[in-house]
Amino acid sequence: MEQKLSIIIPAYNEEATIHHILDKVLAVELIGGLSKEVIIINDASADDTKGAIERYQQQHPSFPITYFEHERNQGKGAALHTGIRIASGEYLIIQDADLEYDPEEYNILLKPILGGQADVVYGSRFMGGKPHRILFFWHSIGNKMLTFLSNSLTNLNLTDMETCYKLFRTEYVQSLTLKEKRFGFEPEVTAKIARIPKIRIYEVGISYYGRTYEEGKKINWRDGFRAIYCILKYNIWSR
Repeated sequence: MEQKLSIIIPAYNEEATIHHILDKVLAVELIGGLSKEVIIINDASADDTKGAIERYQQQHPSFPITYFEHERNQGKGAALHTGIRIASGEYLIIQDADLEYDPEEYNILLKPILGGQADVVYGSRFMGGKPHRILFFWHSIGNKMLTFLSNSLTNLNLTDMETCYKLFRTEYVQSLTLKEKRFGFEPEVTAKIARIPKIRIYEVGISYYGRTYEEGKKINWRDGFRAIYCILKYNIWSR
């Protein structure tokens, strides 16, 4: 029986780039004979993200895209909750709608899972020899501090807890009760996945083509403080 990778894409005001990332997802050939299920959650975008997706569906009728729309903006985490809930593939990966991460690298993350070594694989922007756009010094310091704090409480040795690219056996991530509706998703899911008995978590190096704020980057310093709160909350206060 053919197995499937569910690709969860939260989208907010991505009218200009959504077709580019979908082209990349369409082009990638997955190892292990996996098929693709694309689930896009439009988090009440203020631009014509919906129209851009509908035009893409019309132009590519054989490409399996499930479209879901929130009536009001709830945040990236809330969009991911929706996508995770309705995913039907044996494996699940998170894909931002911008161009910061390359779908060609799905297979790098899939290899440890399909090889039987892993249940969860994180794609690290801070290891390996892949290309990385040089942007914000304090963002990189902030990411490393958040990862260090998370690791100290989960007893993992990740290098990039905040990465978008997280690949799961779907049954594991669907077993979690996730609450964070914005960028707190990353520390929450890491804290909760780490507590699953005998879970096997791997990390692989990936590329990173970061965006500036002028190009549409949305995360800010407030989200960093929220991440600290979530690390403490889901590892200590709300275990």
